[in-house]
Amino acid sequence: MSLCVNMIKAGVVGMGKEQLRHLLEAILLSALPVSEIRGGIPLAFYYGINNWIWLLILVNIIIIPLVFFFLDTANNILLNIKWYKRWFNKKVERTRRRVKPLIEKHGFWGLTLFVGVPLPFTGAYTGTLAAWFLGMNRKKAFLAIAIGVLIASFVVITATLLTMNGVHGLSLFIKTIKR
Repeated sequence: MSLCVNMIKAGVVGMGKEQLRHLLEAILLSALPVSEIRGGIPLAFYYGINNWIWLLILVNIIIIPLVFFFLDTANNILLNIKWYKRWFNKKVERTRRRVKPLIEKHGFWGLTLFVGVPLPFTGAYTGTLAAWFLGMNRKKAFLAIAIGVLIASFVVITATLLTMNGVHGLSLFIKTIKR
């Protein structure tokens, strides 16, 4: 962990304010459930800070235990609020329909594949939610989701680079940023 902190300190020290702002935007986009890696990585390339992609991936992986913690604690309190309970139950049911057959059939690798294909609502948040309500072993689920995040990151990086070099039709996997 201290290696990561030292790498961040060393890199951030040489950044200008604008580049630091761009990095923070990419980190935020990578941490948001609606975009995750599919939004953060293309933004990093757009801003020319693609040497920080490793940090965006790390942020997306750090989300996993935070979501488990939220589901185990604050979620129980929030379920007493009607609109939240309705919203949460819809989200759980939709996720259950999409991921349960895949995990029941393929287990660990089913969850990895679900998270690893960077489509809308298939990232670390949804994968963690699925593992939580299906009662998967936390350590195995964390590993499956983290591997899925790495696979999704590879797909998004590849799609971004191909798109930047004139290959189109890959917008399904990445958030398009127009200049």
